[in-house]
Amino acid sequence: MNHQRLHILVSGVVQGVFFRDNTVKQAHHLRLKGWVRNLMDGRVEILAEGPRTELEELLEWATHGPPQANVTDIQPEWLEAQDNLEAFALVSTSAQSLDDPANG
Repeated sequence: MNHQRLHILVSGVVQGVFFRDNTVKQAHHLRLKGWVRNLMDGRVEILAEGPRTELEELLEWATHGPPQANVTDIQPEWLEAQDNLEAFALVSTSAQSLDDPANG
């Protein structure tokens, strides 16, 4: 299996519309590991690991999200799997995304 890591930043009307809850459901269905969280700037951040085909399905779903969402931009970043993520979960809101230079 070709395991990879996928980091996604989703912009638009993606908070207050059950985007995170539905992301967790999608990830569980696809048997992915990782997390999803809101960012204080209004975006949603997703970090997931698993087989490439399942990650591609999650990415496709995230381009539109749940019915109440209005996704205007999506920024995926494919990375090498690190095998250090647990069962997919909703985590606390953060002021900065993983790709923020301040996290460097």
